[in-house]
Amino acid sequence: MLKVSTIRVDGIDAFEFLQGQLSNDLKRLDAEAEILAAWCNPKGRVIWFGTVHKTDTGYELSAPAETAENIVQRLTMFRFRSKVEFNIVADATLLDPTSLISNGHPYIGLEQSEKFTPHMLNLDLLDAISLDKGCYTGQEIVARTHYKGATKRRTIRFEGDAAVTVGGNILAGDSKIGEVLNADGKNCLAVVAVDKIDGQLVVNDVKLSLIPLAYLDLT
Repeated sequence: MLKVSTIRVDGIDAFEFLQGQLSNDLKRLDAEAEILAAWCNPKGRVIWFGTVHKTDTGYELSAPAETAENIVQRLTMFRFRSKVEFNIVADATLLDPTSLISNGHPYIGLEQSEKFTPHMLNLDLLDAISLDKGCYTGQEIVARTHYKGATKRRTIRFEGDAAVTVGGNILAGDSKIGEVLNADGKNCLAVVAVDKIDGQLVVNDVKLSLIPLAYLDLT
């Protein structure tokens, strides 16, 4: 099971602060209970991905427990004069990694942080990106990728004929075409070059079979 913490972001500037950092439009929370969003570094690589919902005093973000303290420390660096406070809720909840993998929802822990763009993680297909909300950290690269149709790598689900390890290199013949993003036993999500997935793929001598994701059309 995966431990997930809650990061509280409170204060009169909470909306403006997060709106300038996260990939999705917080105005959606006026009508929706919860949205998905990412926080990217200036190079457009995802530091955090999770849920956001509104509270009476601000917002709550879900984050892998192993990353929560680091995320708060880094958000604090961007606070400047904004009247906003960050707190981590002590009690972590548990998530079943199999449910995340089967739905194609990436888990961005310490091993995955700042390695992939939102499009590589299918966050555009998961409705976690707004293209018309205005500027946020990493927005220029995200928008350029979207409008140029330059997404050559995607997160794809596979099943191995044995257990798969996170971070393992996926090979097509002798060529590396991607790496394992998340894994739970034989089931995994991997970020791979979409034009290289025909034929037999292996990771650490484990043979992989492609499992379709409902939201991803590979035809």
